[in-house]
Amino acid sequence: MNNAWKNKWAKFGVYGTLYVLWVIWNTNYWWILGLPVVFDIYVTKKVHWAFWKKKGVDKQTKVVEWVDAIIFAVIAASFIRTFFFEAYTIPTSSMEKSLLVGDYLFVSKSAYGPRKPITPLSFPFVHHSLPMTNNTQKSFIESWQRDYFRMAGYRTIKNNDVVVFNFPEGDTVCIENQNPSYYQLCRDARGGREEIWKRYTVQHRPVDKCENYIKRCVAIPGDSLKIVDGQLYVNGKPQVPAGKVQYEYHIFTDGSTINPRAFKKLGIAKDDIRMVQSGYYIIPLTKKIADRIRTFNIVKRVERMNDGDADYSKRIFPHDSRFKWNQDNFGPIWIPKKGATTELTLENLPFYKRIIGHYEGNDLEVKDSIIYINDEVATSYTFKLNYYWMMGDNRHRSQDARYWGYVPEDHIVGRASLVWLSLDKDLSFPKNIRFKRMFRTIN
Repeated sequence: MNNAWKNKWAKFGVYGTLYVLWVIWNTNYWWILGLPVVFDIYVTKKVHWAFWKKKGVDKQTKVVEWVDAIIFAVIAASFIRTFFFEAYTIPTSSMEKSLLVGDYLFVSKSAYGPRKPITPLSFPFVHHSLPMTNNTQKSFIESWQRDYFRMAGYRTIKNNDVVVFNFPEGDTVCIENQNPSYYQLCRDARGGREEIWKRYTVQHRPVDKCENYIKRCVAIPGDSLKIVDGQLYVNGKPQVPAGKVQYEYHIFTDGSTINPRAFKKLGIAKDDIRMVQSGYYIIPLTKKIADRIRTFNIVKRVERMNDGDADYSKRIFPHDSRFKWNQDNFGPIWIPKKGATTELTLENLPFYKRIIGHYEGNDLEVKDSIIYINDEVATSYTFKLNYYWMMGDNRHRSQDARYWGYVPEDHIVGRASLVWLSLDKDLSFPKNIRFKRMFRTIN
């Protein structure tokens, strides 16, 4: 076997076949022109491809060895991150208790098919900003932009998949205040967009350089969705149980303080505990944990929070005062599907306005109560992309689709597949390592 592997033709046969299979998967057949390079590397050896090394020298200097190792590492890691998987971390509590702050994940790019880089010219191994610039300096060059294209995956997005995607409202950011959505800042400002542009430095980001979010895909293209008193319904049926959904609860004691060790034992993080006043807490809990707290001797009452009739129309999608929706009572709403045609009216335009004018690149305007798309009167619209509805399992502490709407298919990054490390920020090393969560699949 070893002798066979030393044969140059055997090596070319293996690596050449793998290269051709990658070209077929990539669907860009111009890359087949690289096959002669593979042939020369293993068979003819006419070209000195490792130009930084001295040809014919068996022992290279330490500098050349380091250069060789760095170049190989950058190319190999970039290839793996683009086509197969990438490591991510959970920075916020929007998916607790399914995923915890401090979880480190592997996200599969090949599950739904790798998305080819839309912005190819960028600094390696960083996202949208250069290191040590506090997210102020771009790590990419926008002069070369490619159209969206996704290679073949081994599955499609299914209901209740945990998905990483680019934040749909992240295409524009205010450098001095990046946490809120730029569009939400405009909606909240009395002076609207003009006030925000005067107050902040506004920066554009391409689709693949928007902030990465992780949520559960609760509805796929063609589904209908509504929320009634916090219960999610998909196509008229209660959501199939997935993950560990939690809501905020009001906890009333006899005036006593609950021992912090009791919270820790139940897996409740310090940052989640809010004591409004002596004997009154507001804490996000799963139903199971809430029932456990009810058994505490000092606890008198545990009630799940409900928004009731609260009106958040400026913050809740579709940001129209005609829809008095909130995070616990929302919809019904339909999830657009590629190729599907919907009637277009002034009443339903708020749902599709951003899709038509931004995600799908049309010129949309309303004149004298008539809708125009690309300067033509429009009474219907056929969608060019699939769309998804993403929500956090921590329902009352998640900025999700209820606030900013649909996620287009070109924003999908990959499927969260494995927790490979988990660190508890409330503890110090080595007690902060959550060994029970390591190498757990995500569902």
